[in-house]
Amino acid sequence: MTTHQENDVNARTPAAQHTHATPQSPAAPGLSRRGLLLGTAAAALATGPLAATAARAATAVAAAARTPKVLVIGLDGTMLTRIKDSGAPNLAALMAGGLTAASSLYTSPMAGTSSGPGWSTIATGVWPDKHNVLDNNFTAPAFATYPDFLTRVETANPALSTYVVASWAPIADTIYSGRVDTRVATPSAEYDTGTTSRAVARLRDGNPDAVFVQLDNVDHAGHSSGSASQAYLDAIRGVDTQVGQILTAVRGRAGYAQEDWLVMITADHGHTPTGGHGGSTWEERQTFVIANGSAFPAGSVRYDVRMVDIAPTALAHLGITADPAWGLDGTPIPALVPDDFDALRPQLTGRVDETGIPAGVLGFTRTAPAGWSVDNSAMGTGGVTEWRGWSFTTDEFWTKAQRDQNRELNVRSRNVFAVADSDEWADKTFQGNYDSTLVSPEYPVAGRSSVPVTFNTFYRPEGVQTARVLAVWDGGTPVEVKSYTADTNGRQRLDLAVPAGASRLRLRFRYTGSNNWYWVVDNVRVG
Repeated sequence: MTTHQENDVNARTPAAQHTHATPQSPAAPGLSRRGLLLGTAAAALATGPLAATAARAATAVAAAARTPKVLVIGLDGTMLTRIKDSGAPNLAALMAGGLTAASSLYTSPMAGTSSGPGWSTIATGVWPDKHNVLDNNFTAPAFATYPDFLTRVETANPALSTYVVASWAPIADTIYSGRVDTRVATPSAEYDTGTTSRAVARLRDGNPDAVFVQLDNVDHAGHSSGSASQAYLDAIRGVDTQVGQILTAVRGRAGYAQEDWLVMITADHGHTPTGGHGGSTWEERQTFVIANGSAFPAGSVRYDVRMVDIAPTALAHLGITADPAWGLDGTPIPALVPDDFDALRPQLTGRVDETGIPAGVLGFTRTAPAGWSVDNSAMGTGGVTEWRGWSFTTDEFWTKAQRDQNRELNVRSRNVFAVADSDEWADKTFQGNYDSTLVSPEYPVAGRSSVPVTFNTFYRPEGVQTARVLAVWDGGTPVEVKSYTADTNGRQRLDLAVPAGASRLRLRFRYTGSNNWYWVVDNVRVG
């Protein structure tokens, strides 16, 4: 963010907060039987190759018997790479003891890489094309439709105590609603010191169930000195000390041994090396999730986590199941299941023809995963090697091929995804048209009258270009079941009627064009 409008406390008084003796997860009535079953299984597997799995099961059982609580700390404008460079001990300990996941943002026209869109995305669990915060002005936010996760906590279980304290006032004043028990916009004279002391006091002396804290000084250092500066590293070490104070307050609670705390650390955007954000560079688009709690193995790393997952992860930890009608873009992190394309990450290679991508970025392969194939029998010749027919790539590699052509809006893909990009293919001498088909494995459908097919699509059309989904039943003639003619960015569901007697289904994603735009497909699920 460039400017700050600090407000005084905007909160319900402590006397108006919810009070309760011993908060219970909504799942509590079934815990004893589930705990007995899992505990027995863990004991049986205490030795041998499955001991690690048993240990995790035992940990989950122990956590389930405790009261779930959530703490989310937002570090404005902080980059994960620079956290690692800084040697910040408290953040390093959280990473060593849990999950670390780097992620990336959108750019305009979806939204700028600014604080308003960033914190709104984290709070609501949906991308800016839903919550409609495009910048720091909050002109027409859709928070009534997509409220913050603490508001959803209050709606689902008003007995739970919720708390927000932020150095940047719009977080407390605007993004989080008045349904939250206490919202505090720290006075500017107190800044992060005041935010930290208030968070420490509430965690130490109160009994909150879900807390959001935002600290701002790293962003200030980024604006004044740039993310490549010593001042930026110093600011990270300073905020790390404040994170340590907050964590000490959590661990020093009288009831800590009976509580199951999920701690998540994140950021709203990155910074350029020379300072500033809001644009489309890779540095500005950086964010991350550090998650530390009973559900996250120590030292784990994932590539499929996005910032929209923070809200549903917090809700799930508190025993609140997201309603599909909410339209969340995020998924509870422990529930994320890698797809077939994600298995390709170890074999991704560097650039061949693309000169704008740094040589050290490993991000593409044209070799399909097991069971999949690419039919290039009608494909033209020549063109850029990386994009000659359907390829498998990452956000970093694909967006660095050419910035500011909306590739950065591919926010609903995760990890490795499939892309047919006739625009980039045509940047080197070619002959013929782009005509390539991504072919799925065969899926069993015997005995079913219909089968659901879901996948993420990001499609941008231009000129004479087609994108068609075809179904092949028992190796027969492909039948079109969906075509795209307009910009599409979201999860798709096709309910396919199974022909009488059919036992196998194969999908074909056929894209044609000639120096047009692109089609992305990811997370294909059948049945």
